[in-house]
Amino acid sequence: MRTIIVGDVHGCRAELEGLLDRVAFASGDRLVFVGDLVARGPDSLGVLDVARRTGAIVVRGNHEQKLLDWRRERNAWMRGEAGAKPPIGKMHRDIARSLRPVDWTLLETSPLFLDLPEHGARVVHAGLLPGIAFEEQSPQTLMRIRTVRMPGHKRGRLRAKPTNVLWGATYDGPPQVVFGHNAAPGLQLHRWATGLDTGCVYGGCLTAMVLASGQRIPRVLAARRALLVAEPAARIWFAPAARTVAAPVRPNRST
Repeated sequence: MRTIIVGDVHGCRAELEGLLDRVAFASGDRLVFVGDLVARGPDSLGVLDVARRTGAIVVRGNHEQKLLDWRRERNAWMRGEAGAKPPIGKMHRDIARSLRPVDWTLLETSPLFLDLPEHGARVVHAGLLPGIAFEEQSPQTLMRIRTVRMPGHKRGRLRAKPTNVLWGATYDGPPQVVFGHNAAPGLQLHRWATGLDTGCVYGGCLTAMVLASGQRIPRVLAARRALLVAEPAARIWFAPAARTVAAPVRPNRST
């Protein structure tokens, strides 16, 4: 049984189906999503349909959590347990109104992380705070972290200003962590972490890591890169102002 871990889909159903064709997804393969299946792209419901049809495991992302939070707060408001109707943007409101009961069940049962001991890996949506025991990581960290603050180094009488660095660059495993959430840097290959959000919805590509049965994720970056397969975006589906997304990662092998 292969394990196929897919980066942030964000409603890009056609690209997801193209990626599954590219990796020759078959019965018996295990499909894992790092979260953010919905929002920003053209077909969130279609992506959820693919997830159910394939029996995929969906690790919860911040966009799924946003919908769940709104639904919980709205239900509390309707029961008279909250003073105001919860705010939500039009994009997420439209998705929330279109979700079917089976969709809500899929989101509600999505875990915050998934351990894959046979691969020496842990899947989370955004990452973790290095140096903190995993049991002490907050859900907000797992779903939202991008960078950590590093103190400036003192040089003589001068001290450099603190800087923000990608959390994966400072994380020292094990386990290997596979994550998404941060499209701006593009593909992230750190010694103990791999970021698969390559910005499909922004015109980049959708990337998967394909692991053979029992295969452990290699720390050698070239060997890890060889496990990646990418499907280019059909177009730019969402272009927020002043957002920078790295150049697309092109497929490095065909299957």
